[in-house]
Amino acid sequence: MESPSSVISLLRQATFRSHQDIEDLLQLDHPGLSPERYRQAIAGFARFLPAWEAAVVAALPARLGPWFAKRSRLRFLARDVTALGLASAADGAPVHLPALSGVAAAFGSMYVLEGSALGGQVIARQVAARLGLDPDQGAAYFTGWRAGTGTLWREFRERLEVEVGPREVDRASACDAAVQTFAALEAVFRAVLPAPADAELEDEDAAAAALHGA
Repeated sequence: MESPSSVISLLRQATFRSHQDIEDLLQLDHPGLSPERYRQAIAGFARFLPAWEAAVVAALPARLGPWFAKRSRLRFLARDVTALGLASAADGAPVHLPALSGVAAAFGSMYVLEGSALGGQVIARQVAARLGLDPDQGAAYFTGWRAGTGTLWREFRERLEVEVGPREVDRASACDAAVQTFAALEAVFRAVLPAPADAELEDEDAAAAALHGA
């Protein structure tokens, strides 16, 4: 059973709202997910991931470089960019990433993307069912390592506890970096995605209320 004082528990608590916000924005689990919205979501990851991985590599000590390189999903994303015809998807405004000032911050930031790899297994099944896409047709990023994803997640969790450690200052650094990483992701997706359907409805309701003097 997971300890409430573990690093993973603290990260979950710190990012709960951020996690919900990004899911609401992406709407990849929405029954009405369209091929175009999916393409735009992949374009957002294509803009974010190369810059983010470079920032993490710069923050990690040399001993962790090979370990992190083995976890990179850039090759999966490159397959999707090609399959979906998004050759220039990484172009656009610069990605504003949090300053990762050490190992604890790097691991806090990694928590966001490592968790998305685990959740990607669910998204891959939904994309297959709703859009008919498999890893060769634009769903490689979310499919990832398939059955091996769970093993990689468990290994990350073990290393997370060791690398962040028990010091409060390091745990706070990890949590802050995770929240800021979610914010950086959200900023990228707001730039490439249309407003979520629910937000569009709220905007229409607000406009109607203003028109009628409500």
